[in-house]
Amino acid sequence: MANIKSAEKRARIAAKQTLRNKSYKSAMKTAIKTSMKKSLAAVASGNIEEAKAEYKATAKALDMAASKGVLHRNKAARAKSKLAVRVNALNA
Repeated sequence: MANIKSAEKRARIAAKQTLRNKSYKSAMKTAIKTSMKKSLAAVASGNIEEAKAEYKATAKALDMAASKGVLHRNKAARAKSKLAVRVNALNA
């Protein structure tokens, strides 16, 4: 443990921020997972309009997670691309 008062305060603040970040990261990952699952289900059912709407929601969640640093931006782009290929296959 730190001996200096300001270092002790920084340690307390870091602990609070770590908990907040963990909570946010978990919530974002859950949101992405459920959104992705809904998107893939819509693609599997063949419902084009629903698949497009779910893709849009999933892409937004992935972009938010990437911008906040929860996911790496390349991983978010890869997931969006993978889903876009499936949604676009319905149109063809």
